[in-house]
Amino acid sequence: MAGPVERTIRAIYERQRQHIWTEYGVQRAEMALEREGLLERAESTPAICFVDMTGFTRLTEERGDQEAARLATSLAALVNDVSRTRGGRAIRWLGDGGLFYFEDASAAFAAALEMSERSPAAGLPPTHIGVQAGPVVFRDGDVYGRTVNIASRIADQAEAGEVLTSQETVGRVGDDEVSFEQARSVELRGVANAVTLYRVLRRA
Repeated sequence: MAGPVERTIRAIYERQRQHIWTEYGVQRAEMALEREGLLERAESTPAICFVDMTGFTRLTEERGDQEAARLATSLAALVNDVSRTRGGRAIRWLGDGGLFYFEDASAAFAAALEMSERSPAAGLPPTHIGVQAGPVVFRDGDVYGRTVNIASRIADQAEAGEVLTSQETVGRVGDDEVSFEQARSVELRGVANAVTLYRVLRRA
């Protein structure tokens, strides 16, 4: 088994190396475009949605790996179904959460709110979700770029049951189905200035 295992490890390492270099290259290109004022000229407003299960580490400690894995699998099935229904595309699943791409930011907001509402109703732990609108780069079935990174970091800032987005996204997207409530300003790794976050809510 030593040969196949070694080849598998090398393949995983090479894929990760390619991923890191692609991400680095995209970030450098986007920084240059942003300096020239070209990045914001995209006509469409696609969006990235990061959804995570709240308290996954604690669940694993309290209920064991098998039960935690069952909950993660159930959440994956639920959010994949919501994403597909809303026209989204699952890009990757990260154990206790996932990354989804939507061609339209309004669809991302609708999906995020539905995911947030249906998870507790299905007996699952609450989610915390981040949505960021903006251009992304597709390569080898994955997505890269500033939009992806910010969406992930916004999700990390969200509390249980929250759907958060940035002031930048609120300024780019008009949506009659949702409302935005200013939440707080935070420092995000890799972002020069503080980012003002907004809660995404169903319009009353």
